[in-house]
Amino acid sequence: MNIGFVGVGRMGANMARRLKERGFQVTTLYDINRAAVTALAQELSATACPTLGDVAAGADFIFTVVSDDSAMRSIFRGDDNLLVNARGKLFINCATVSPDVHVEIEQLARNAGAETLETCMASSITQAREGSLYLMCGGSAETFRRAEPLLRELSSSLRFVGKTGEAAKVKALVNMVMNINTAGLAEGLGLGQALGLDLTMLREVFAQTGAASRVLQTDGEDMQNRDHATFFSAAHAAKDSGIALSLGEAAGLHLPLARATKQQYVRMIAEGLGELDKSGIAELTFKNRHTRRHQG
Repeated sequence: MNIGFVGVGRMGANMARRLKERGFQVTTLYDINRAAVTALAQELSATACPTLGDVAAGADFIFTVVSDDSAMRSIFRGDDNLLVNARGKLFINCATVSPDVHVEIEQLARNAGAETLETCMASSITQAREGSLYLMCGGSAETFRRAEPLLRELSSSLRFVGKTGEAAKVKALVNMVMNINTAGLAEGLGLGQALGLDLTMLREVFAQTGAASRVLQTDGEDMQNRDHATFFSAAHAAKDSGIALSLGEAAGLHLPLARATKQQYVRMIAEGLGELDKSGIAELTFKNRHTRRHQG
């Protein structure tokens, strides 16, 4: 099978590398960052396509890994779009976007004689490279079975959730809770520092008590050491919290913690910190830290 990628940023590029290593033919690539896509194409002996239509023409399975609802719609509905040469193709859509957008794209693809599989990732860049992604899929069971052998090469956990849109709902809730936990951890460690506590000791106590969380494992030390190399950016955290809040509003629920967390990430963006890892929220909660960053 020939495989194409639209969106070869940190996640998409590492997924492509993984599949190439596993013996798959990665044939066509597209990204608005022409320098990045050209370099990756050379690395993988693939084609850096000038148009989206060229990506679909040269591949049977096309992964899309784009940034948001607008980008997702543009690659399927714009003047240059993936559906020009789409008959018989399978689009594996990995972006975290609104559930309604996945449903919309599914219908557009069907009209063009193609299939889509919503494939939401609850994982990091490192896991993309290692083939240990946590993938949640939505669509028809038949389409899932068609893509399953390929997706198993990318994942250590692969779950079929149900119809299109359902996986995006689950992913939105995963990221909503993760973001709330991240904000809470930053406040706890920030207060600990302000009280003069040893943060290494405090993290150890957190890990052994009800304060433990997956976020403590991934972000606690980084918050303490101000190491905010980006695995999941604050800008993406704000976007994903927004998706969850929209779902909550539609369901008639008030989600005060999710709303407060989103406001913190929006503040990071406003203060020029949006491209830091989500752990960078600690820059807002540790006493005087953000001020020192701008002065130093």
